[in-house]
Amino acid sequence: MPLRVAFIGNALPRRCGIATFTTDLELAVSALPDVADSAIFAMRDPGGDYLWSAHVARSIDQNDPAHYRAAAEAINAAGYDVACLQHEFGIFGGEAGCLVLDLIAGLAMPLVTTLHTVLDRPSPAQRVVMEAVLAASARVIVMAQKGRSILIENYGADPGKIRVIAHGIPDEPFSGSDAARQRLGFAGRQVILTFGLISPNKGIETMIEAMPAIVARCPDAVYVVMGATHPHLLRDAGETYRLSLMDRVEALGMRNHVVFLNRFAERSELLDHIAMCDVYVTPYRDEAQMTSGTLAYAHGLGRAVVSTPYWHALELLGDGSGVLVPFGDGAGMGQAVADLLTDGPARHVMATSAYIASRPMVWAQVARRYGEAFREALRSPVGTRLKAGHAAPIAPSILPLPATSNQHFKAMCDDTGLFQHAIRSIPDRRHGYCVDDNARALLLCVKPDNRLDVAPGLAAHFASFVQHAWNPDNRRFRNFMSFDRRWLEPAGSQDSHGRTLWALGVCSASPDPSLAAWASDLFVEALPTVLEFTAPRSWAFALLGLDGYCPSHAEDTLADAVRRRLAGRLLKMLRDTATEPWPWFESRLTYDNARLCEALIRSGGRIGDADMLAAGLASLRWLLAMQTAPAGHFRPIGSQGFALAQRTPLPFDQQPLEACATVAACLAARQHDPDGLWSSAAHQAFAWFLGENDLAVPLVDTQSGSCRDGLHPDRANDNRGAESVLSYLLALADMRAMARHDPSFPTPPHSPPDKVPLDG
Repeated sequence: MPLRVAFIGNALPRRCGIATFTTDLELAVSALPDVADSAIFAMRDPGGDYLWSAHVARSIDQNDPAHYRAAAEAINAAGYDVACLQHEFGIFGGEAGCLVLDLIAGLAMPLVTTLHTVLDRPSPAQRVVMEAVLAASARVIVMAQKGRSILIENYGADPGKIRVIAHGIPDEPFSGSDAARQRLGFAGRQVILTFGLISPNKGIETMIEAMPAIVARCPDAVYVVMGATHPHLLRDAGETYRLSLMDRVEALGMRNHVVFLNRFAERSELLDHIAMCDVYVTPYRDEAQMTSGTLAYAHGLGRAVVSTPYWHALELLGDGSGVLVPFGDGAGMGQAVADLLTDGPARHVMATSAYIASRPMVWAQVARRYGEAFREALRSPVGTRLKAGHAAPIAPSILPLPATSNQHFKAMCDDTGLFQHAIRSIPDRRHGYCVDDNARALLLCVKPDNRLDVAPGLAAHFASFVQHAWNPDNRRFRNFMSFDRRWLEPAGSQDSHGRTLWALGVCSASPDPSLAAWASDLFVEALPTVLEFTAPRSWAFALLGLDGYCPSHAEDTLADAVRRRLAGRLLKMLRDTATEPWPWFESRLTYDNARLCEALIRSGGRIGDADMLAAGLASLRWLLAMQTAPAGHFRPIGSQGFALAQRTPLPFDQQPLEACATVAACLAARQHDPDGLWSSAAHQAFAWFLGENDLAVPLVDTQSGSCRDGLHPDRANDNRGAESVLSYLLALADMRAMARHDPSFPTPPHSPPDKVPLDG
């Protein structure tokens, strides 16, 4: 089928190399026989006011977050098949250009990203953004093999998604320089040329310092420096740098041998000036230059090139079609240029070699390779899944619930407790155990809809682990235990303490009197400590435990007071932090997010606080929207997006914990609010386990009851640890509880109806 492609980047008439590249690429791709339509969504820098061509569908204000989100919506609404991002840190707003992440996270089609800069030593903010872009991209294009190596070695990028495609060049005939020199007023001169936006990193000083030695051997030589001052430099320092270069020319007595053409050259003028030069130079100062469009153009038009060995030049000229000179070596630069100017045959051989070697780089060939990358992106797991829902959002699948299997759950246990991790489906003893998982395992065992035939026996097993985790000296639960049964710290995290209280509170209402009495006693002993905590999820977990404990212990006024205090703290945090575009408890979305909503919903419903209940429901509605992909399926908050404060969350890595928490929160909301949204959203979140996700890959093996540890951008994590299997089985139990109250919910014929009341 013909493709429709949306390009995102700078565009002409904005004056920069990426604008030229994006415009040329879009034009070349639009000429492919299998491309039906293409357009550019162009970045607009502060103060930029451009008369865009018809190829620009929309502009995006660099520093306006709303523009990025609106652009994603516009690209989705227009029905493009693939988006192609031209990435360079400086052209997007926010720290390290992080605002662009809002746009790419909102796209409903696969993303192919061209990286114009690949840093081997990024700042922390640059690393976060780069890893996020890599995670979101179905294919990544770099213009040099060095870029591919850095992405794999420094960023852990998937080699299978990286393509090396050279910088495109115009397809111009090979020609001599005399006619162009005559037209441009340089007849009788030997011309050395540098062009592009002027800034200190271009190393023009090195070439100026070399000019006296060149002129001594070639008296008619002239060095033409063509290009406007870089806009960022012009904004911050005016023309100070250019004037300093001109002063140095005067001091060296080179006024008649160095010419500055202070303007941004349009395409025809640029090609004319390249055609007139005998030697083209790029004396850049830094090796970390992954792409140079100016070098590609000069090489592609068949000009002898002298360059410092930055990454792009090292690869392009390594075949002998140019000369490489060490960084900052003015004498070496001068000698190499003078040698070429004084040896016409050698210069001609080099120029011819460059022209022949660059034929695969002409725009028609580059566009063809981009077209192949676009098709690959559509066939990738992410692309296939997104394309399936491209025309209209899909409805969440109402799938029959699978039968429960305890095979993997049981295999993850030994006589101590539940192992934390697994290598594939094999328990990994190296990491031992934790109270986090054993408390959740206890919670699962006492859920009325778990349908685990091993639950009664294992409940006491996990209770024993929890009891042993209690440290009466500091009134905290230890968390991590090694395989040889040594506790690895005197106290675990605040969250692990809260999760244990949650399990104890629910267990205190168990129909087993002995188990309930034990859980009640330990719950009462450990509860006051949570008042010292500052972590909001520890409050939320404790509130879920109080929701289980308080109904059967109405006489415990202290527990009720703690519940009101913790719920009040959580509500205050929401009110203090929430803004209209970001109605959330914190300035970022991290893990187990829906538990915060669930805690407010359950607490507000139990104590009769209508404002608290409404706040919990509203925050959950917003979270559900944030966790719904444009194609309509559940997309949990990716763990790679944790650090992105008040930005659209990143889609990977996706964790089972989030789907489980969302199902539970929707079940709580459904008990207090008749809105049909909650049942639908619960189905949607649970369907993520069964394959309704970005990769269309089932996370669970229903035969063994195992669950993979999450979704990476290109595959499922095939390890199946405790948290994952618990998340799946807890969510399955909640869905069974919901099914008993929803006659439209399909259940397998072999699964008999469960008569246990919804509230347990």
